[in-house]
Amino acid sequence: MTLTQVLTFNLIPGQEIVRKELHDRFGGRRQGGIGPSIKIPAVFIFTDPATGAQHGYYDGWGTDGHYHYVGEGQRGDQNLMQGNGAIARSVQDDRQLLLFSGVSGTVKFIGEFTLATEHPYYWTDAPETGGGPLRSVVVFRLKPTDPVSAQAALPFQTTFIPTAFPAADTAQPSAQAVKEISLEVQTTEKTVLQPQSEELEMERREHKLVLEYGRYLRAKGHKVTRHQILPDGEAKPLFTDACDVDDDVLIEAKGTVTREAIRMALGQLMDYQRYVRAHHLAVLLPSKPRPDLLALIKSQGVQTIWLTDDGFHTEMP
Repeated sequence: MTLTQVLTFNLIPGQEIVRKELHDRFGGRRQGGIGPSIKIPAVFIFTDPATGAQHGYYDGWGTDGHYHYVGEGQRGDQNLMQGNGAIARSVQDDRQLLLFSGVSGTVKFIGEFTLATEHPYYWTDAPETGGGPLRSVVVFRLKPTDPVSAQAALPFQTTFIPTAFPAADTAQPSAQAVKEISLEVQTTEKTVLQPQSEELEMERREHKLVLEYGRYLRAKGHKVTRHQILPDGEAKPLFTDACDVDDDVLIEAKGTVTREAIRMALGQLMDYQRYVRAHHLAVLLPSKPRPDLLALIKSQGVQTIWLTDDGFHTEMP
């Protein structure tokens, strides 16, 4: 007999129930996404992807057949305490995970779940509530007891969820985690965060600048590509902007010449070069940066490339 068959409500996937009635009967917090029961060996979990994104919660089915559920905590880095801890300890505490769609009023029962045996959870980045700064969040991989019924009750898919996980705790970055992709594919790391309109516009500027520089290099007979990188132990890939294969230059583009953008570009290049071995690094910009920012780029041994009226100018470090 399953746990839900023991419940007075005799819940089945797809059935609706008022959340207040659920907690009146079995206890648990009446608000928030995670409510451990005090009367039965279960943790009630509530998901609402339609409204959760504004708080940095990007829940959804993965192509691995698991439901990826972002832990609780709207501000600051999350941790494995309180509700998150209850999910993380659910196997050792012999608690079933009961997933519901909706967080208030009438909610729909999705089904019984347990933590995945391998990679039960992973850490990734997501914005704080209201599109605030990025923070570290925990994402649980929930395995449905009845996959067919559970996916029928909640039949949607989100795009950032990984299809497979690399081996964790690898000492050195793996070359197998890197593959070339087309320069024309408009895929960025920010897309997993569903950015605000201003960030989307900046991405469009960067992509347009990269394509223009790619055409400029190809006209000179150079091969231009970019890379997708999946670091060991990470759940989502990184994407470089461009690589001039002939001159062996790894390039990070920014759609503005602000100090913040240039600092970010330098940090990204340092990260990428652990995986993509290039003899030179370069920051690609829409215009010439201010003298102090140009000096900053040079101080790191990085080239500066900017758009001019008749093409592009490259400033060596």
